Amino acid sequence: MASYQVFYSGRVQGVGFRYSVKQIAAGYEVVGWVRNLPDGRVEVQAGGGREEIDAFLAAIESSPLRHHVQGIERHPIPALRERLGFVIEH
Repeated sequence: MASYQVFYSGRVQGVGFRYSVKQIAAGYEVVGWVRNLPDGRVEVQAGGGREEIDAFLAAIESSPLRHHVQGIERHPIPALRERLGFVIEH
């Protein structure tokens, strides 16, 4: 199992970014969440099998969302446990 914390910067708030990420997540066996940050970035924490999580993150980066993203920071984190599904956190 692999888990990552990913920060997306650019024009990523107010453009449906979180909802699009949640829709993309539905196509993969991943758990976690997406949320807006006060500094204007969007944070994703996601976990799953290494191939699934890599494919999920690649799908975000190759989706139409890429036009809003100016920067991506990806950091491995401890496994996400006690999570079911992928949600939008407020």
